[in-house]
Parts: sequence; C-alpha cells; structure tokens
Amino acid sequence: MPMNRDQLEALTERDVREPIPSELLQQALSTPPFLPVPELINIRDLGAVPGSGVRPGLVYRCGMLEVANQNPEALDWLAANVKRVFDVRSSAERGKHPDPEVAGVANTWLESAGAHTPPDLNDFVEAGGEVGLRKEYLKVLDLYQPIYRAILEHVRDKPEESFLFHCTAGRDRTGVMAGLLQSLAGTAPEDVRFDYMLSRIGTEPARERLLQQARAGGGSLAFEQHRGFYNLCSLRTSCWDAFVAALQEAHGGWEGYVVGALGFSSDDLARIKDNLSGRGD
Repeated sequence: MPMNRDQLEALTERDVREPIPSELLQQALSTPPFLPVPELINIRDLGAVPGSGVRPGLVYRCGMLEVANQNPEALDWLAANVKRVFDVRSSAERGKHPDPEVAGVANTWLESAGAHTPPDLNDFVEAGGEVGLRKEYLKVLDLYQPIYRAILEHVRDKPEESFLFHCTAGRDRTGVMAGLLQSLAGTAPEDVRFDYMLSRIGTEPARERLLQQARAGGGSLAFEQHRGFYNLCSLRTSCWDAFVAALQEAHGGWEGYVVGALGFSSDDLARIKDNLSGRGD
C-alpha cells in the first residue's frame, strides 16, 4: 500500500546514520513520485510529486545511472520513457562511471565552469549545516551553469521530448536543478522542499555506498570524525530554506538566476515556464 505524504515526510527526517527498515523503504519506494525501475537509485517523475506544476511524464531525475548498464529492465525503461539524458557530473565522475548508451536516447554532458572544490566541514557544524549547504548550492549554481542552461534550452525548444537528469546520488546537483524546474513550473515552495527531501528515501538503497564515498573524499579518519561530517551528508528542510534565501539575495530568486546568470530572455523564461507546466499547450 502506498504511503501518504505525512508518512513520507516522517521518513525524510530520519538521521542518515540510521537505516530505514526494509519494509518501510519498499512501501515508500512504491509510492509516487518514485518509479519502480530496477536498480536505478532515487528515480522519480518530477510531475508526480504532490503539488507539482510540472507535466507528468516530461522530466525524470535519478542518481547512479551507470548501474543501468548491468540491468536490461532499466535500459528498456530508459528507451521507452526518455529521449535525452543530461549528466550533471564532473569529467572525473563521468570517466569512472559512464552513462549507458541506449538506442534512441541522446546523451548530453558539458564541462563545468570550474573545479568543484571540497566543502569546508567547519561550515557544517552549526545550525545543522545551514551555512555549508548554502555555500555549496550557490557554488553548484555557478559551476554547473553550462549543463543547467542546456536543460532549460531543451525545455524551451523541445517541450514534447521527455528527459532525465542526474548526478551521482541524484541529491544535491540534481536537487538544485529539480528545485529550479519545479519553481519555474509554479510548484509551491513547500512542495519544492518536499521533493528535495525525498532524496533521503530515494538514496537509502545506496546509503552505505554514498557514505563511504563521502568518507573517502575527505582522505582521512579525521574527516568523518569532524562534527560537520554528518551534517554534510544529511538533508534538512532548514538547510534548503537557507539556500533559497541566499539564492534570493544573490540572484533575485530562481527567475533572476535564469535571466541574469544563465542569460535567457524574458520571452525565453515565459516559454520555459509554459512548456514545463503545459500551460502553453
């Protein structure tokens, strides 16, 4: 039986150090917006999020897309549902774990605008990591402008071609892009935030692997023992809200970022919003 929103929200607040019981996890992953695609981590339809303004079946998100290379069912799902994949990762990540090549599905990757430097764990100590996450997500908005711009160009120019975008976990870089698309589609802020928090559930099948990657990224035991480490690895509504407030201050909000940083015109912006929501049909 699918879960209701309150039940899902309760699971999103679970400490990242605590596993979600298998029975609850399977129930949650059987609930929209999650999709029953074998092996794919954190796979969701943006339009199936409660309150979403995005057209269902247009935009998908996930993490660890490379695992589809070992699963014919996942490859079949991609071939049947997606016309283009946007890879929101670094060249090093892409080199180690390449995306699948699927007939009829185009792959797009663009070099980021600069190197993504490791986060400063000292920024994640206070207030559940608000300062650190705010800095990291503003950095994401700067570094990944090329691929973010390409995604919005696709929405503007090819509104009938469904697409999927992903990073490694499908959580941070993917979560920021999802927040942008949801907001442009007219999704209410509380529903955008809910979509962001669902990654706590979606990444659970790979939780230990992702934590190990985070530990390895620090290069020493002291990194994991730092008081900010688990705040870096966690998701909190307060941190998302802190980022959105910083976005407003730095760019004038999501629309200001699209026009001012990504270089779209006001006409482009209007078309993107209509194409996401279907209002222009």
